[in-house]
Amino acid sequence: MPELPEVETTRRGIESALLGRRVLDVIVRDRRLRWPVEPGFERRVRGEAALAVERRAKYLLLRFPAGTAIVHLGMSGSLRVLGAGTPPLIHDHWDLVLEGGQVLRFHDPRRFGSLHWTSADPALHPLLQDLGPEPLSTAFDGEHLFRASRRRRVAIKLLIMNSHIVVGVGNIYASEALFRARLRPTRAAQRLSRAQAAALAQAIREVLAEAIAIGGTTLRDYVNADGVPGYFRQQLFVYERGGAPCRVCGTAIRQVTQGQRSTYYCPSCQD
Repeated sequence: MPELPEVETTRRGIESALLGRRVLDVIVRDRRLRWPVEPGFERRVRGEAALAVERRAKYLLLRFPAGTAIVHLGMSGSLRVLGAGTPPLIHDHWDLVLEGGQVLRFHDPRRFGSLHWTSADPALHPLLQDLGPEPLSTAFDGEHLFRASRRRRVAIKLLIMNSHIVVGVGNIYASEALFRARLRPTRAAQRLSRAQAAALAQAIREVLAEAIAIGGTTLRDYVNADGVPGYFRQQLFVYERGGAPCRVCGTAIRQVTQGQRSTYYCPSCQD
């Protein structure tokens, strides 16, 4: 699933194509996404020019004078900027046809992505209103993480993947941040010291920033707005490296299951 770095990379890739350009047409080929695309979406956006392209957690916010389109890439979705005459593929579900000869096209083989419209403040939308702070913002730091961990017996990896605590820390980057902070993912959150919470918050910021800088991580489906995969996979220390030697100490990386998802860690480097 595309995580925060992949969504931020997508945002940056489509921003210049959208800003200030009128939407000449809206084509919805298949409304059957994770939630059905609401009737009338086309008329709400047609003729509008984008004012901003923003990100909140793993959602893209395309702001227009009349409201905001909220886009989620789901498990296999991507947004690409193409020439307006590019023939659609079988899983190309909707287009924004832009003045200037380009089209913003949503491709999603699994149809777990979504497209919503709101004329109100998007921060109040049910999908966004209860989200925690952005990990790269000043609202997220070690003290926030330390307070959130008090009296929590849940494993620390599951805590930092809780979007009510902090947004956008998905499975890949949670494993990598915990390795960098030298913390075992199975440790109970309430056992975190202030110093460890500060180290983990810093590791989360560093891992996400580095992933954004090189276009995110492509494991299977993800490509950016130009159709290019992310290259952070080459820098992964533990994720999907079960049984391989640790890049730091040589100990075999272990794989366990937490919350029905695979977790990877080094039993020597992480306490």
